[in-house]
Amino acid sequence: MNLRIGNGIDFHKIEKLDEEGLMVLGGTTIRSYYKIIAHSDGDIVLHALSDAILGACGEADIGYFFPDTDQKNKNLDSKVILNKALEIMKSKNYYILNIDITLVAEVPKINLYRDQIKESLAQLCKISKDQVSVKATTTEKMGFIGQKEGIACFASVLLGKN
Repeated sequence: MNLRIGNGIDFHKIEKLDEEGLMVLGGTTIRSYYKIIAHSDGDIVLHALSDAILGACGEADIGYFFPDTDQKNKNLDSKVILNKALEIMKSKNYYILNIDITLVAEVPKINLYRDQIKESLAQLCKISKDQVSVKATTTEKMGFIGQKEGIACFASVLLGKN
């Protein structure tokens, strides 16, 4: 069997809101007193996953396909980015065997949304929920993430060849 592993990572600044707003993680809209600062919708889970898929396919990163210098990508729905990565993956006759996501954040608390994010990723990638892992950790209040100034996501994907 021809297997390919890809890794992706994404970091973004966050800022505190005066009142509760919305944040998108893994295609799931959640309520939060923090918002992600980004050129697109800031879905770091889909960004990291898309880079992992592209990497496993031997392609460039999402910035190559969706540069933040291009105004047409302003406020872009990150599902468009993921769909492009999935399209490239399929064109090379690969399919997803599993996805492993690790969010690094003090806020929001991911446990409340873990199952929703898993379900969303499974639906978006057209795989079963048991092929998706979503985990979270903090930085124990260290660094910019620990000071609630940022959020990060690491993604790994294992692809098989048709």
